[in-house]
This record gives sequence, C-alpha cells and structure tokens, in this order.
Amino acid sequence: MNGVHDMGGMDGFGKVAPDLHEVPFHADWQARSFALNRVMGSAGEWNIDVGRYWIETLPPAVYLSSSYYRKWFLRLERLCLDRGLVSEAELASGHSNEPGRPLKRMPLSGPQAGVAVSRPNHDQPPPAPALFEVGQKVRARNIHPRSHTRLPRFARGRLGTIERIQGCHTFPDAVVESGVVRGEWLYTVVFDSRELWGPDAEDGATVSIEAFEPYLEPAR
Repeated sequence: MNGVHDMGGMDGFGKVAPDLHEVPFHADWQARSFALNRVMGSAGEWNIDVGRYWIETLPPAVYLSSSYYRKWFLRLERLCLDRGLVSEAELASGHSNEPGRPLKRMPLSGPQAGVAVSRPNHDQPPPAPALFEVGQKVRARNIHPRSHTRLPRFARGRLGTIERIQGCHTFPDAVVESGVVRGEWLYTVVFDSRELWGPDAEDGATVSIEAFEPYLEPAR
C-alpha cells in the first residue's frame, strides 16, 4: 500500500493500547458489515487482495477519521457500486429499485462462508528457481506502484538479510492489478532496527517482514 494508509513506523499516533476485554462488535451494523463483506467474497465478487486495495483507495481524511468497521462498510458500498450490484439511488433510498444482478456463484454457508475470500491455500507452482538464498544480503526495492503492494514503505530502499524461504505463493499485486493469479517466491527478510529507523532506534532490535521476490534486489 502507499500513502497515509501505510502507517507502519509512522510517529504521532500514540501507543497501541489493546483492551483485554474487547468485544468483536460494538454495534449490529458492524457485524452486518463484516458478514456482508465475507458473503461477497464467498460469492466470487472479490477476494482478500482486492478488498484490501479498496480500503487503501479511501481518501486519506476518510481513512484516518474512520473506525475499523466503517472502513469495511465504505469498501462494501464502493465495491457493490463498482460491480453493478447496487445503484446510487438504491443506496440513498435503502431498498432495491429493480431486480439485482445475479451473483457469480451461490455463497457458501456455515463455517465455509469465508473460505473464498480468505484463500486458505496460497501455494503456487514456482515460475523459476528462487533467486535468493538464506543468509544473502538483499535490498528492498524503492518502489511506489499505483496499485496494491504488500511491501511496507519503511523497508523500501533498506538493506536486509534473507532469513527464510517461505515457498512460492500467490502474488497479490498481480491479482489486484490485472486479475492474474501467479506465483512468486516469498522470503522472510530481517532488518536491523537502525537500518530502518536510524540512530534513535532500539539497540539490538530487528524487524522481519515477508517480501515477495519482485520486491527485492541483490545488495550492492
């Protein structure tokens, strides 16, 4: 992701203070928004990568001022409009004005309802042998794609070390940009905190990220 939505390593937002007694939903509309998003994925209308990208396309002011499930709700509205499942008039009136477009497939029910959107199996055939090996120094590419990416901004241009080869998995960037499902090698790359944050970083701390092969280049 790019822009304000990529908040990893950004200052000024305070500490994360988890509530040990947090409930899953604070209002019925949050649960319904969650359920409808999952149903649309199960029906084949979009998957987890497309869903992430459409949250990332929310305007910065809307993104920063919205709660977690309001982002899910806004994504649902915008994707349903984009897919022709509802009209602006229907959203405004709160009811359908004409027969809806048939879904791509019948949504699953019960425990299987979220399977299609979650894509439990990411394994793909490798297009070629892995380019990097464990222990090799690499640099995260300084890229700023217009579409979706899973490479965090704080790692771009930084030097790290291959810690583990995770296998060949579905490349989400290609899924969002062109709808093509293809495999890319996925690596765990470890960075020294000072490489990422400079001299004010915690001494001895490291950060590991999962990075696809197109995100990396040999260290020079």
